[in-house]
Amino acid sequence: MRGGRRGISLIVIPAKAGIHASSGRAAERWIPAFAGMTACLVRGLCGTSATSALKCFLFLILALTFATPGWAACTGVIADKGARVWRAAAQPEKAVAVTFLGHASFLIESPQGVRIVTDYNDLVRAPVTPDIVTMNNAHTTHWTDAIEPGVKHVLRGWDPGGRMANHKLEFRDVRVHNVPTNVRNFGATRYNGNSIFVFDLADLCIAHLGHLHHTLTEAHLAELGPIDVVMVPVDGSFTLNTEEMVQVLTQLKAKIALPMHIFSDATLARFLARAADRFEIRRLSDPKILVSRADLPEKPEIQVLPGR
Repeated sequence: MRGGRRGISLIVIPAKAGIHASSGRAAERWIPAFAGMTACLVRGLCGTSATSALKCFLFLILALTFATPGWAACTGVIADKGARVWRAAAQPEKAVAVTFLGHASFLIESPQGVRIVTDYNDLVRAPVTPDIVTMNNAHTTHWTDAIEPGVKHVLRGWDPGGRMANHKLEFRDVRVHNVPTNVRNFGATRYNGNSIFVFDLADLCIAHLGHLHHTLTEAHLAELGPIDVVMVPVDGSFTLNTEEMVQVLTQLKAKIALPMHIFSDATLARFLARAADRFEIRRLSDPKILVSRADLPEKPEIQVLPGR
């Protein structure tokens, strides 16, 4: 928006999440989707008039009031130390059902009955048809093109065209967004080849790390927002080594971690031994759990669900 010599000149430059070029070459610098709004400056509004300071202040208040962070923080406002500030008019507690199907696939069921399957593939299927499926393409056990009739939304964690996957889905009482990460590819790096999917439902933020190959930057963490439950691969080799995967859990500060991508008792035992000084370890007999905000433990837990 531009005015005359005494008017307002407004330039808004929205940022895009991902790797941005710098000095003619790609720089591995991740920028949250909302970061570009900090470049929204007013020329002329803060010019020479006597009321310029007041105008600047009012403009800033309006920008912060009406601008939305575009899925960058799951639900709520992030306060000090990652805590979420909730609306005063809280909704009644409702639980989310999470069932470990095997490998990297979970069935997530919202209070309104929305069904989601993570890392949807041909080998591991849910006993019900999901409404939403997410996929990553590291191996065929994480994706498929054979989609069941009745699936309403297919969210791939990579862009088949070689760009960056960008998902922002609202379906009934569920919101889903993705945060792209990179994957190793026979000694090279395939940028934006994986996505961490974040499911916002029932006042919870649930993250599925997919086929994560590296630790997270501050920008990744800002885009993910405060995570309550995380599904974490613990194989220690095909994804990320055990030491760094435990570091990722420490970065996320989730209250519940659910192991996946287990492969063997030995790999699981190695992961649990390394994480035991930071997390309570609970082995459950049922592959299905119910989670609500009131159920979140005070001390972070790793809850091991039966299955592989």
